[in-house]
Amino acid sequence: MAKAFVVKLKRSTISCSESQIKTVHALGLRKINNTVEVADNAANRGQLSKVQHLLEITIKK
Repeated sequence: MAKAFVVKLKRSTISCSESQIKTVHALGLRKINNTVEVADNAANRGQLSKVQHLLEITIKK
């Protein structure tokens, strides 16, 4: 199992629902091309799957 994910916001949240916008902000992403590293746990995996169409996700070992 991966220890962390490197997540980059690739698409805008303008046309997204309010819950998707809040999820992106909870991940620490504010602007397009922002990159953050998030831990690999069940909560973060759920958030990533909810907005995966907006993100570029890379596994960090």
